[in-house]
This record gives sequence, C-alpha cells and structure tokens, in this order.
Amino acid sequence: MLFDALRLGPLTLPNRILLAPLTRTRAGLEHLPNDLMAEYYAQRASGGLLITECTMVAPGTSAFAAEPGIYSPAQVAGWKKVTDAVHARGGRIFMQIWHAGRAAHPAMNDGAENVSSSAIAIDGDVHTPKGKLPNAVPRALALEEIPTVVAAYAQGARNAIEAGFDGVEVHGANGYLIDQFLRDSANKRTDGYGGSLENRARFLFEVLTAVTAAIGAERVGLRLSPLNSYNSMIDSDPIGLIGFLAERLNAFKLAYLHVMRSDFFQAQKGDVMTVARANYQGVLIGNMGYTPAEAEQAISEGKLDAVAFGTAFLANPDLPERIQAGAELNQPDPGSFYTPGAKGYTDYPAMSAAMA
Repeated sequence: MLFDALRLGPLTLPNRILLAPLTRTRAGLEHLPNDLMAEYYAQRASGGLLITECTMVAPGTSAFAAEPGIYSPAQVAGWKKVTDAVHARGGRIFMQIWHAGRAAHPAMNDGAENVSSSAIAIDGDVHTPKGKLPNAVPRALALEEIPTVVAAYAQGARNAIEAGFDGVEVHGANGYLIDQFLRDSANKRTDGYGGSLENRARFLFEVLTAVTAAIGAERVGLRLSPLNSYNSMIDSDPIGLIGFLAERLNAFKLAYLHVMRSDFFQAQKGDVMTVARANYQGVLIGNMGYTPAEAEQAISEGKLDAVAFGTAFLANPDLPERIQAGAELNQPDPGSFYTPGAKGYTDYPAMSAAMA
C-alpha cells in the first residue's frame, strides 16, 4: 500500500511516503534559499511528495532566524534552484507557506512587533541572535489588518508557483498564526474572529479562500495539529475542533488535509485521526511517529491515504528505497537539526553508499 500510486490534485504520486515539513534553518539571516537546500531536497526526490520547511510569507515574521522566505524576487529565484533540482530527479514538491504570528520575536526581526489573534505571549524563553529572551507579548491584529495578512498568504502562494513548486501547504499547525486563531487558549477575541468554532476558523477559511483563488484548490494542502501543545497551545475541545474543521474543509476541494496525530509533549491526548477520516472526504495524510509498518497498515485499512515522515526522512535521503528493501535506517542526529552547513543535512549516506 505504501508503494501504490496516489492521485493528488494534478499530480500522481508514485508512492505514499511523504517528506514532512522540517525546519532546518539553512537559509541564513537573509532568508534566502540556496544551493545546499537544493541538494537536500533533491536527495529526497524519491518521496511521493516533498513538503518544504515553513516558509515566511512576509518580512518581519521570522521565528527561527535562518528559515527561508517567499516574499522577494531573490527568494523566488533561490527556490527555483530547489524546484529545478527536485524535478530533474523526477520528484514533486509543495512549499509550506507560513506566518509565525506571536512566535516571531522582535529580536529576530529588527524590532518589528509580533502579532497574533490576542495579546497573549508564548510561555518561557526563546533563543534569538541577541541571546535567550522571554517570548514577547504580541499585539492583537486589528480587524482592518487581517485582509493584508490574508493577502500575504495568497501572494506567497503565487510566488511559490512562480518558483516552480507543484503546490503549497498552508501551515495551520504548531501554534503559529492560523493555529493561534483556531485554538481557544490563544484566541480570546470577542469579535467575529473569536469565541465560537465558526468564528475562530474564520481566519483559516479566509486564507484558504484567497490561496485557492490564487493558484487553484487542487494545488493547495493544509496542515493541522489539534493536539500539539508546542508553542503553549491547548484547546478545550480538540476532538470537536478537528471534526468541525474536517467537515467544513470538504467545500474547499483541497489537494489534501495533513493532520499531526499527537502532541510533542503529551499534554493532550485523543484520537483525532479517526475523527478526521470520518468527516473529511479528500486525501488524508497522517504524521507523527508512524513506523513504516504502522503506515502500511493504516493505509491498507483505509484510515489514511499517505503518511508524512519527519526525522526518518531527514536521516535517510532514500527512505522509500530503504523501506522497500527492508534495510536498516540511519539514525538522526538532533544536534545538527538546526546548525548551519552540510553536516547533519546533506551528508547522511544513501543505502547504496552504506552498503558499499
């Protein structure tokens, strides 16, 4: 089942082993995609679909200091190297478009204030180019500002297509801006964007409406994380949230819905995948901790249509080939996940090299 083809919008994926979006901070402080990134993604082109790391749709929204952007001509040109390299090896690639919201610290953004659904900071400290600092209290977006932010997502999607991407994944997960509207621990608004599920989902639906109008719904995916407490996120009813969203998303005719099934920190638990499958009629992608055997079983039982692998694909550029061969997997090195340069990025050996 993992090696069955899958129709995804205009694409036919040769397998259902996807590269999950993984922040790797190799774009430098100018947020420019580069040759090293092109090599990294091209190495993994045998995946059914590659989904890039989170990519800024607007300047002044950095949460990692060295993540890439998609708001300037230079960034479009840099990403074109990446897409050309992936397509040259027969791959397919979507860009994950993203606004960090309150996770964007002013110390990473030349003092630019961060914004969110409400003026509530993430707990604890964050590492910045100016050292470890407390997370900053964001400014709640004013009603008149929201259309400009929505437009930035749409322009980011257009820029991604110009850069040669096959589509985009809207980042609605992990405590970033869209998620900050969706979940009630971060959203305390009393206007049309807060309170009820309908109101909290309004921003997401406006973004999806704009992005699908810009590039076509068949080229747009969405990632959600109803349980993940990363970035101080909790919801009072995560099961209700995913059920509501999954049902309402059918109207958008997206390429796929990508759901993170658990919480990094185990603060919240529940079976969100079964609820998503029961309510969503399109292609459903699961993510977080699946083994190849579990992924195969979930797909064969109709619980999912594909699985996105994170650290396993990070450490094994030829992950589909290794799974098919039943070969041993390289182990990831967490110490080099976010460091500059090729070490722990493009130097993981392929199976053929390891066996030589």
